[in-house]
Amino acid sequence: MSHIGVPLIDISPSYNGTMKGKRLVAEQINAACIDLGFFAITGHGVPMPVIKEFRKVSHAFFEQPITIKLKALHPMDGTPRGYRIFAGEALGRATTAGKPPDLKEFYHIGPDKWPNNEYYTGKEGQKYFIPNIWPDNPANFKSVALAYYQLMESLERHLLRLSAIALGISEEFFDDKVDKHISAMRINYYPPQPKLPLEGQFRAGAHTDYGGMTILMGEDEAGGLQVRIRSGDWVDVQTRPEYFIVNIGDLLMHWTNDVWVSNLHRVSNPPPEVARTAHRISIVFFHQPNYNALIECIPTCANSDKPPRYPPVRSGDYRDQKYTETLINGAAT
Repeated sequence: MSHIGVPLIDISPSYNGTMKGKRLVAEQINAACIDLGFFAITGHGVPMPVIKEFRKVSHAFFEQPITIKLKALHPMDGTPRGYRIFAGEALGRATTAGKPPDLKEFYHIGPDKWPNNEYYTGKEGQKYFIPNIWPDNPANFKSVALAYYQLMESLERHLLRLSAIALGISEEFFDDKVDKHISAMRINYYPPQPKLPLEGQFRAGAHTDYGGMTILMGEDEAGGLQVRIRSGDWVDVQTRPEYFIVNIGDLLMHWTNDVWVSNLHRVSNPPPEVARTAHRISIVFFHQPNYNALIECIPTCANSDKPPRYPPVRSGDYRDQKYTETLINGAAT
């Protein structure tokens, strides 16, 4: 473990074009995913000016009056695009029924363009390829968000290729399962807390992520990410804009037959002495494979002593089930 709470991996050697560099990074990813399912990366190549500008426009949007933010709500209730109101979701309900709502608001973004064919525009495709809602202010919100989204797509592809190497399969194994992915990006805003939270209420309740690999950019402010380790204890994970936190989602755990773990995590409340002023942004890319991708055990992750633990499941079906479990009054995640 590093001082930030999770292993910190420099992935720059994996970009030098040699298998030696890729294997060096893949071995570190494998060790982190077996042990904790979380790691942090530096040397990722995402320009800091892009990260800085996205943080700037995100703060500017969320710190506007609620009347302005409500203009970015999707006109069809429950559609996972645009602005989502404060306490409109309870992530903890995906694991424990009746958990209180999360103390956050967020903005939900998906891909902005796609080909005109049945996969994207057919009845099932329309569930996932939905036009984005963009605010009028800040004026550059859309351009900055889409630039960042595209960088996350590239980084995700690279991480999945490293994952394939780590798992002892073809480097291209995941390519045709994620080439038409249904990933979403969220900007989470955790506002100041003028009153004490309810019993068991957090900025984000304990949950696992649903898809492949999640990539998070967070700020180093009070009340942040916590991960549950094997002992059952919760450890704080320091987040800073210059490195990303990466974690395994449920479908990648299913693919690996529990060799890699999709671990519980949450966002804690700030200490009472700063709760009235503490606020933070996190930007999260939730990777989800193609909606028709069949997730079934990777051959290298099973043997006669460890047969496949999960029945095959379609990526889209699993995501839809999990989304439904966390709804509050029809507000989709």
